[in-house]
Amino acid sequence: MLTASCHCGAVRLEIARKPRKLSECNCSICRRYGALWAYYTRKSVRIFCPPDALTAYVWGDGTLEFYHCKKCGCITHYESVKKNGNSRIAVNARNMQAEDIASIRIRMFDGASTWKYLD
Repeated sequence: MLTASCHCGAVRLEIARKPRKLSECNCSICRRYGALWAYYTRKSVRIFCPPDALTAYVWGDGTLEFYHCKKCGCITHYESVKKNGNSRIAVNARNMQAEDIASIRIRMFDGASTWKYLD
């Protein structure tokens, strides 16, 4: 079991396993967030927080919701607006313990133009 949390601890995520890889995207929003994404199926991530602790930001084509803690502002994850048990969720690995992800490969993703991995 792997955990992640926002800075203030109001939002905690439990993840079934370590990510196989991490992605750093250079699109306009990921670059500003400084996020490092770990991808999972929605059913493998549990989110614990008070009902009003998270808020979502939707932009562009309106298909993704980027969630952040209302108290400290940390980006915790993003997921599809259309949620189901098999959909994908991206957890911000920068909210995990550094030693838990230190050995995991980071892939650079060109979300700014080509939509391809650069490695």
